[in-house]
This record gives sequence, C-alpha cells and structure tokens, in this order.
Amino acid sequence: MKKIFILIFLVNNALFAFSQDSTSKALDEVIVREKRKTAKERGEFKRHAQTVEALTEEELNRNNPAFIEQSLGTMAGVQVDKRTQLGGQRLVIRGYGNDQKFNNWGVKAYYNGIPITTAEGVTVLDDIDFALVNNIEVIKGPAATMYGGGVGGVARFYLKSSEDKGVSITEKASAGSFGLFQSNTRLDIVGDSSAIALSYGHLRSDGYRPKGNSLKNYLTFFGEFKLNKKQMLSVYMSHNYSYEGVTGQIPYADYYAGIDNGNTAYTKKNSRNEIYATRFGITHRYNFSSKFSNYTTAFYSNQDFTRVAAGAYEMSMNPNFGVRSVFALKSDFSAAVSNELNVGTEIQQSRSQISNYRFLGNDDANPLKVQELSKGGSYFKYITNQTSVFAHNRTTFNAIDLALILGISANGINYSRLDLLANPGLITGYNKDLSFEKTFTTSFNPHIALQKSYKDQIINLSYSEGYNAPTATTAFIGTINRANDNLLPEKAKMIDLGIQGLLFRNRLDYQLSLFTIDITNKLTQLSGVNPAGGSYTYFANTGNQINTGMELSLSYLLVTDKKSFFKKIEPFLTYSNYNFKYSDFKTRLGGNLEDYSNKKVVGVPNVKYTLGLDIVTQTGLYMNNTFNYMGDIYADFANTINVKSFSQLNSKIGYRYTGRKIDLDVYFAGNNLSNQVNYTFLFLGNNANDTDVGSNYPVGVATDVNPGPSRAYYFGGVNVKFKF
Repeated sequence: MKKIFILIFLVNNALFAFSQDSTSKALDEVIVREKRKTAKERGEFKRHAQTVEALTEEELNRNNPAFIEQSLGTMAGVQVDKRTQLGGQRLVIRGYGNDQKFNNWGVKAYYNGIPITTAEGVTVLDDIDFALVNNIEVIKGPAATMYGGGVGGVARFYLKSSEDKGVSITEKASAGSFGLFQSNTRLDIVGDSSAIALSYGHLRSDGYRPKGNSLKNYLTFFGEFKLNKKQMLSVYMSHNYSYEGVTGQIPYADYYAGIDNGNTAYTKKNSRNEIYATRFGITHRYNFSSKFSNYTTAFYSNQDFTRVAAGAYEMSMNPNFGVRSVFALKSDFSAAVSNELNVGTEIQQSRSQISNYRFLGNDDANPLKVQELSKGGSYFKYITNQTSVFAHNRTTFNAIDLALILGISANGINYSRLDLLANPGLITGYNKDLSFEKTFTTSFNPHIALQKSYKDQIINLSYSEGYNAPTATTAFIGTINRANDNLLPEKAKMIDLGIQGLLFRNRLDYQLSLFTIDITNKLTQLSGVNPAGGSYTYFANTGNQINTGMELSLSYLLVTDKKSFFKKIEPFLTYSNYNFKYSDFKTRLGGNLEDYSNKKVVGVPNVKYTLGLDIVTQTGLYMNNTFNYMGDIYADFANTINVKSFSQLNSKIGYRYTGRKIDLDVYFAGNNLSNQVNYTFLFLGNNANDTDVGSNYPVGVATDVNPGPSRAYYFGGVNVKFKF
C-alpha cells in the first residue's frame, strides 16, 4: 500500500517539475478541456447547492461499463451491491439504500431525465444498457426539493448524441473470463438540426458462480430534434431483455476460504431473474423567451418480470407512467442581484400485477412443486400514486458572488392493493381478503443553502430534508392478515458543508464534504411470533440513525507539451470516512425486544477509498490503474458479525487513435489482480443469519454472503467508429 502512495507521489512531483516550462494560456485551456468531469461537477454542484459527484465517459471506460459497480464504486460515498453477476444492483449512497433484503430503498435513479425508480419506490437496473451511458451524476443525501422522495440521494444516467456530424457506425466487441462476450452496434446520424442514434447491444457470460450465467439483449433509439429557434424535442425508446442466474448465498466460512459451491436451494430450482423491459420517454423544451423556459417529459415503462428464488416463484407486470415538468424563470432584481426560479412537478403511477407461489419445502424429486394456492399463494394488483410539487429559487448577489438558495417540495404517496384471489368460491379454502389501501400525509421538505464563490473555489453550506415512505409490500402483514397502520415515513435532515475548487492553474481539482444526516423513524424488517404458531416478518419504525462523515475527492492533471512522450498523467484519490450509528434504536427479533442504540450501522465501512493513476501518451497508448479498498463492516445490528475488509487492483492498457474518418480503441484489462476474496452482496440487519430449506449446508449454518470472483479475471476488446 505504501509503495503505491510513494509511486504516485514521485511520478506526480517529477512530472510537475517537468511541466513548469509549459505555462502558456493555451496549456491552461487544454487542461480545462481535459477535465470534463470537473466542469460537470462544478456546474451541478452550483445548481443543486449540495454535494454532487460525476463520472464522464472517460471515467466509465476505465473498466468494462457493464461492471457498473466498478465505476460507481470509485466515487466517495457510493457503494454498489449486486446479487448476480450483472444484475440485482443496489445503490448505497452515504450509507443509505441497503435496508431492504433485495431492492433499492430510499435512493432514486433517472435515465435521460426519465425516472427508473417507479412510483412504488423500487429501482431495478438489470435492464439498463450501461455500455451506452456517457455520464453519471450522483447527488448525495436528501434531494427531495427537486426529485421527491428519497433519503440517500439521486443517481442520474445519461445517453448523449454523437459529437461527430454526418453518418457514423460504431462497432464494439469484447471477450473475457467466464465466457464473457459483448458486442454493440450503433448507427449515428447527426445534422445541423437533428441527431439520432440506433443501437443494438448483446452480452452473454457463463458467470463466475455455479449457474450464475447472464444473457442480455438491448435495442435502443435516441433522437434529438431542433424544431425551431424556440423548441427542442428528444425521444428515448428501448426494448431490452435480461436474464440473470441466481446462485444464492453461502456461509462466511466458505467465503473466507474462497470456496463457492453455490446454494442448492437456488440452483436446483434454476433460480433466476428474467425481465422483458420496455421504456419510452419524450421531452419537449420550449423557450418562451431568453429568460423563461419549460421542459416537460412524458414517460412510460414496463418490466415483465419472472423471479424464481429458493422459496418462491413470482411473475409480475409492472407498468409505470407519468410526467415531469419544470418551468424556469430568470430575472434581474437590479444590476447587482439576479434570480433564477424553478417550479415543477413530477407525477407517477404504477399499476403492478404480481402472482407469487411458495415452493413446497424440500422436495428434491420435484423441486418446483408449490404449495396449495389457498396456503402459499397470492395474486395482487397494486395501484400506487406518487406526486411531488417543488420550487427551487437561487438569488445571486453578483458583487460579492454569493448566492442564497431556497427550495421546498410537497410530496405525497398513496396506494391500494386488490386481492385477486379473494372472490368468494374462487379458491377452495381461501377464506381471507388481503386487499387494503393507504394514504400518507403530504410531506413538506425544505432545502436552504448559502453558496460563496471565490475565484475558482466554491463553498456551499446547505440544510436539506428528505423522506422515504413505506412501500405497499411493507405496509401489510400478510401472515396475520392486518394492515400495518402504525408505519410512518422515514424522515432525514442533513447539514452538508461542501467545498469544491481548482488550484495550481486548474491542474488540481478537489471536493471536500463534511456532513451529518439525522434519520428518524427508521424502517426495519422484524420478526414476530404468530399466535396460531410459527413466526412472521413485518416492518416497523424502530428508532433513529445518525450518519456523520467526511468525503474527499482529489485529482491532479499533468498536461505536458507536444514534445513530451506523455500527453497527460492524472493520479486521483477518493476517500470516505464515516461514523454512522443508531440512536434510540430498538427492534424486536423472535419476540424479544433488543436495544441496538450506539451500535454501528450495518453494511457501511468506517473507511472506503480508491487510488488511481491514468496515463495517456502522445502516441495513443494509455493505461488506467485503480486500487479500491473497502473497510470492515458489521452485518448485524448487534455488531457481532464482523465482515473483513478487502481490496481490489484493476488495470487496463490500450491504444486509442482518433482520425478524420476512423476512431480506434484496442484494449486489454484485468480486475482483482491482487486475487482478493471479496463480496458483492450481504444479508444485513435482521435479515442476517439467513437459512434456506434444501440447501447443501447443515441446518443452523447461516448463508448470508454473495461472493465476488476471488481470482483475477480478464477481458479485452476493440472499439471502431467509422465516420462518413
């Protein structure tokens, strides 16, 4: 570890000294142009008035874009769990997002301004073609003022048009370990008033776990059309297929020993997540004048989902549709004071229909046999409405370069569930009706910030609130046939001091954030004792959580003159240091009330960091090196299950050529070159100590770990763009 620091330090200082001869204005312009990530972050940091971090196409291509956990995981304050090789992703921002057993919780996601997160608050990323993503922005902490519900933050993914005018065809192909094969064919047609892109992507892999294979096919259309001087139209459409084999969890003893035989409770049922997904969005931008504008997006998506797990077989249709519209008004109160007001709304409705059948215990002769429908089945129709109305105002005092940002949002959610099996006489022995409906009181969430700019430095102090409402699934206790009427939405209050700037003639960019998030009414899955026998699970508000931390991102760009062999050398560091604890936190497990106050928050390390070094030569040769470290975490509320830290070293070498008629990129890369045992997903909190009937592990042995590849794995490829 020390050697890596020393190497970066020596290279950094030696080349800094060499570069002092190249101090022209032109060189500074080159530096600014090269640091697109920094320019994007500064713009979004100023606009949102809270900490934002961005990844451009260059950062995403440090690794395989399909391994989105490798890209997003380099950000300070961001973790990405995944349950399968290329799916089941769970975004964790500032320690928030891993409270549910599987899906994302309290973190929202968008693609080209279209919500990926449904009205139900569920975010499924399996069907997203990350190979097309050009830019990712993560807003850290509550961002309800502009994005509605959510405590952890917002992740925004973008696909953009080609920058090359005319017709171009791009072909990408790569192959690697575990039978990996990827291809992408893209056609771009770019003119003065329009740009369209049509893409087909294919990915398949045998997987690094037993029966952990993946198959994905993506068809995408994206178009931007300038209708006239005042109007712009953009259209996004995709139809995607995703298959992810689910291998199941293994015990910690096997995990640390590097043994992964899978979990037969899953593998003998051919467990999988299979999705046919359609997404559509159309955005209209209209400039009423130079100071008054509107953009409105209408969107629709549906995921036809088949999920086979160790204990259940589930099929669902999940249509989600809505509209997002924002009006922006710029005005000058005087020569010294300017103002920008954004007022908007986001309205969504989900209409899911879900059938679920429980497997009949451990029947190896017929592993897919299910229980009688009256005892172990459900068929529900959910209708969920979520509405957000918001205002975000920025007043700038130009003489002193000081801005006051005031925002507020009103957020509401209601849902109903219809039990489609409850009609009298439909199912013999089904003498219950699990239908219910629930409406939560409108939640008002403010955002207040002071932002001071001084030369190339921006200082931002903000206070934000957010909320996270229980889903329809958590608001009903099926075993005892009772609505969970006592549930309250989680509420978060964040104070965030962010400083972002450029030093040493724009070569060094930094971002430092100090924050505290006070989360009340924490929603936690508990277990209770059924009076009729057995146990059941339910959700409850169990107490409070305080997240206090520091996040730092540093990057130093060395651009030398054309006579040098090196075009640029850029070392970088992202660092997170956390002290996240529960306060006044009590949960009931198996009928016993347990107090976990002052215990550390599960699933979040005290320290997480990434060290990197990117090198590009004048000849087109390049090398990207990334070293990731994930500190120890606790998996259970009592802090008795300590999961050890791990690190991963990733490296990529290649040759890139950009010409008038052709662009070429040839590369070879390796991940986990340090051969470290690592995990990609853990069962946490009261979900820890999980066991599966019919697994290949002894009774009483907990299976809580989804391991990652414990040995180095490789991939290489060629990207070619023909420009006509």
